[in-house]
Amino acid sequence: MEPLTLSTERLVLRPWRPDDADAVHRACQDPDIQRWTLVPSPYDHSHAQDWTGRLAPAGWADDTQYSFAVCLAGTGVPVAAAGVHVHGPLKFEIGYWTAKEHRGNGYMSEAVLRIAHWVFTDLGAGRLEWRAEVGNAASRAVAEKCGFRMEGVLRAALPQRGTWRDAWVGGLLPSDLGLPSRVPYLPAPA
Repeated sequence: MEPLTLSTERLVLRPWRPDDADAVHRACQDPDIQRWTLVPSPYDHSHAQDWTGRLAPAGWADDTQYSFAVCLAGTGVPVAAAGVHVHGPLKFEIGYWTAKEHRGNGYMSEAVLRIAHWVFTDLGAGRLEWRAEVGNAASRAVAEKCGFRMEGVLRAALPQRGTWRDAWVGGLLPSDLGLPSRVPYLPAPA
């Protein structure tokens, strides 16, 4: 897919660029980002250069992941990251992190809702999934604020630095955002 830019009232969500490497490197020095995400630890500048210059663009090119630099409108400086991972035809998962100094401003929930709208309307998804290691309360709070319904705990679902970790899983459907689905949904009987 050709990389694209999305926007909200306060944010611009754009593809990563090589000149974002310094901002990514600074943000990923935060122990919480290293603890709760799959970024390398320790996080070297070469990791940020590889992410912004090679891996993120490759995800767009081969339709495996669509990664966005979440930037404040007007500044262009990344304050967060959000990405949609493609797990099969019309099966998508969202992941994200916010730089420490920008947490608590509602940027991530704003970005996630915008991305979810794009995934449902432009990509035709019938479901967007969210996963986080059990205990990552900040990520769960964003997901719940965006309307994800918590569906349970998946045992040994996340590889984290040589161990398998349990994961919370949540799902968001187009109807949760008041959007139509391209394929009808027939829920299980109560």
